[in-house]
Amino acid sequence: MREHYIETYINSSKFPLPERASPADTTLSESIPRDEFQARKKRRIEERKEAAKNQAIIDSKQKPTSSVPSCHEVQGFMPGRLEFETEYFNEAEEAVQHMQFEPGDGINPTTGELEPEMDLKVTVMDIYNHRLTARVERKKVLFEHNLLEYRKNTAVDKKRTKDERDLSNKMKPFARMMNHSDFETFTTGIEYEHSLRQAIKQLQDWRRMQISDLKTGEKYEVEKAARQARAAATADRFSLPGRVHKPSAQEPPSAASALIGPELPPKPNTSGLQTPPEATSPNPSTNPPPRFPLQAITGVSKMDLYGYNSQDAHLLTENEQEMCKVVRVQPKAYLVMKDAVLKEALRSNGCLKRKNVKEVCRIDTTKAGKLFDFFVWSGWIAKG
Repeated sequence: MREHYIETYINSSKFPLPERASPADTTLSESIPRDEFQARKKRRIEERKEAAKNQAIIDSKQKPTSSVPSCHEVQGFMPGRLEFETEYFNEAEEAVQHMQFEPGDGINPTTGELEPEMDLKVTVMDIYNHRLTARVERKKVLFEHNLLEYRKNTAVDKKRTKDERDLSNKMKPFARMMNHSDFETFTTGIEYEHSLRQAIKQLQDWRRMQISDLKTGEKYEVEKAARQARAAATADRFSLPGRVHKPSAQEPPSAASALIGPELPPKPNTSGLQTPPEATSPNPSTNPPPRFPLQAITGVSKMDLYGYNSQDAHLLTENEQEMCKVVRVQPKAYLVMKDAVLKEALRSNGCLKRKNVKEVCRIDTTKAGKLFDFFVWSGWIAKG
């Protein structure tokens, strides 16, 4: 359709009209003899009749279509109509079904103002339109995130643990604010963070149990699961007579188990914004954090960050504290400027220029340049 429109109207020498827009133009009818035109027409009709006959033979073997919802798992969704048996605000039409608008109604001929009855009708129609908009938005979420693929989504949920399913259900309200790809990226990041927290908690439990390596930890977890299974079997023996115990379905391994297994996967290479250099020392206690190469500004003395009226310094890293000293900015003001710069970067796909930082922070060029270099070095923004 798009190519036909461009070829017929946009590329026409009579834009915005097509080439043969004039009723007196007979070049097309004269280009083909009438006998040949009639022969082509007859041949097309015969081909369509033959195709319709063959299609009727195929359709006769199929089950006749029914005008009922064909997807009961998703509350009566009708794919042919892209509608539900019971729509959101299903009674919305009842408020306007008997409303009538006649030409010339609603305006007082004496005052020329809108009559109260017409004003009420307009308000009711506005409410009705808002309800229709809400109905369309909810359908858009269903189609955007493939929620109608009920069986596929159920199969994916079965592969998750109970905690992962609960976390997924808590994140579903955010789907209304994002498209499908952004929501998938968001949920993947949240689930990975949840797995990291679980792995950290597991490692801390092992540390309290005097377990110092991953293989011993895995052996401990296997023995712990066996002890719990034996305790459950013992409890079933003393249960009420005649009561049949149904073994609980074993949950699939969580994503956190892959982070604490003896054979850890190789760390993937990441790409994107610039990040500070990583430490190389194997001993964290002797490995200081990377320092930003910051030079003092000529003619500007460093500020005493812990002097009078200097607050919120404890919220900053060592590099940020040194930056505040050099550019003579209070920590609270620095946090406000940092927040404004990051918000501005989000609007421009993470890229900013030095002049953008200067305009956002409203400070002189030298100090803005220092802040810009530090933000780029920290990996918070990229050079525009």
